[in-house]
Amino acid sequence: MSEVTTVSTPTDGTPKGWQQRIRESRLGTLLVLAVTAAVVIVGAYLIDRPTAEASGTTAVELTGSDGGAAPKIGSPAQDFTGTTVDGKEVSLSSYKGHPVWLTFGASWCAACVAEAPDIEAAYKRFESKGVVVLAISISEDSAAVRDYATRVGLTYPQIADPDTRIASAYRVYGIPAHFFIDASGVLRSIKTGGQSPEQMDAALAAISK
Repeated sequence: MSEVTTVSTPTDGTPKGWQQRIRESRLGTLLVLAVTAAVVIVGAYLIDRPTAEASGTTAVELTGSDGGAAPKIGSPAQDFTGTTVDGKEVSLSSYKGHPVWLTFGASWCAACVAEAPDIEAAYKRFESKGVVVLAISISEDSAAVRDYATRVGLTYPQIADPDTRIASAYRVYGIPAHFFIDASGVLRSIKTGGQSPEQMDAALAAISK
């Protein structure tokens, strides 16, 4: 006896297509649910993912060595040595005993240029409390950084980081980026993107108590 294959048909007599058969099967239902969930998750990620534009930062490409563990709030900030644009060799450890605001930026970064006067003003407000502001300019040489600081009127120390050695150690992938370090050398907070004067004051007050 020959085998008879039964093809289910809708009420109008037309054989069901493969899409409909999938929809009506349990496996097909699970597949549809899985695909739907994946689409929702990916969509939520793309919406919530911080971008350079959304966070007010300019992306930077790091070419220097990572130089150890990534910065961690509550742990000692990584030491480094650099030369200021006026020729003075300094290290982060040389400022121990002073709260330090380590700020990464560049003269080619619009958000950095926009907040520079506010950084200068905040520095002046907290200078009497022993706060040190140390600016690291990424992918620029000392001459360019010195010229920029002079034109803008920045009085806090400026260090050029042309090979992103210091930025790499601090895992700075977007600027402006700010690291607030207390007088004992412990990293207390990390801020990315441009900061308002109120945000600057709050972060400085927290490390200069």
